[in-house]
Amino acid sequence: MAWPKWGSDRNFGSNTGMDKLNDTEQRLMELEVKASFTEDLLDQLDQVIVRQQEQIDQLVRELAQLRQQPGDAGSGGLRPASEDLPPHY
Repeated sequence: MAWPKWGSDRNFGSNTGMDKLNDTEQRLMELEVKASFTEDLLDQLDQVIVRQQEQIDQLVRELAQLRQQPGDAGSGGLRPASEDLPPHY
């Protein structure tokens, strides 16, 4: 078994306990940053869901109103698309 040369495998000049602590602190900080970004993204997605639900509710109300209107085709009511003529006729 060969002995390592002075300073080659051992780092006598640094405190390995401090290096581990700094590494742990760095990893913890990175996790905290990721958690913060994840919270922000979750808040943004929640706002999108709220807006989409409001839009869905509005569309459901409008559809209900359209269904209650009389279906007289001659008075500008809804007609089947097959009865529509292209604009050049």
